[in-house]
Amino acid sequence: MKNNLLLTVKRDDSLWKAILEDLFDDFLRFFISDANDIFDMERGFEFLDKELEQLFPTNADEFFPRYVDKLVKVFTKNGTEEWILVHIEVQGSKDEHFSERMFSYFYRILDKYQKPITAFAILTDNNKKFHPTHYERSFLGTKLRYDFNSCKILELSEQQLSESNNPFALVALTVRVAIKKGKIKENELFELKLDLARLLLSKQFSKEKIRALMNFLKLYIRFGNEELVTKFEEEITIITNKTKQTMGIEEFVLERAKRIGKLEGKLEGNFNFVTSLLQNSDFDEAKIAFIASVPIDFVKKIKEGATLNDFKLQNK
Repeated sequence: MKNNLLLTVKRDDSLWKAILEDLFDDFLRFFISDANDIFDMERGFEFLDKELEQLFPTNADEFFPRYVDKLVKVFTKNGTEEWILVHIEVQGSKDEHFSERMFSYFYRILDKYQKPITAFAILTDNNKKFHPTHYERSFLGTKLRYDFNSCKILELSEQQLSESNNPFALVALTVRVAIKKGKIKENELFELKLDLARLLLSKQFSKEKIRALMNFLKLYIRFGNEELVTKFEEEITIITNKTKQTMGIEEFVLERAKRIGKLEGKLEGNFNFVTSLLQNSDFDEAKIAFIASVPIDFVKKIKEGATLNDFKLQNK
């Protein structure tokens, strides 16, 4: 049970980090109406994941991460080399210390970079009473209040999201449907997921963004019944009628995992490549070992929870 929960959480983390990178320009436009006037989208974005990890090192004793965080360097259109930082937290459960953590990120990021920061909290849980928007402390005349942008997916209008032409609206709709799991029958969940796929394919998005959104949709809303998984794939094939031209989920996951691996050193690249395949595909250990060109024991150790540091120590 614990291993299944761990894999589920890791998979959701991976999906969120991927979709935020793939749709970051749409993310900005979704939350900031004049984003095109403020940000220089043509200059691209720099994702400072490693820098953020240095500010907040992962606790090896934790069972699993409880949130997804991103730090992004974005250039503005003010005529100078000015750039700002966008801090994003995706929170999937109630956390009494969430606002305090948002403030901790703010002051550590500010202390390191001394740049303007805008922060966003994306709340994906189903607790209607949990909606943090600020952190506040006061004592003997000394007061502090830190406000951050906060979006409760559960509170967004499904109709407005469906009518939106912003790709990130489909991400929000996917989360809203996923929240209903366990509250409705799986056949109903299947129909809602299929409706979302039809809506996605009806939008005039680029092929790259459709692939990214379809990947997120397929893996984020999960069925307990494997027959429904197969049926969904069959329905998508019928809808698109482009089986040979449309990249399947396995090809997409493999392509993304290879891209991750190429960005790192050999050991770290292999570790991240294998980890990504374990989290985002249904490949067995032997197939992953073959694809990554690593020993099957390497795959098994990662699946059992071995860290990158474990392999580094082993190689010393």
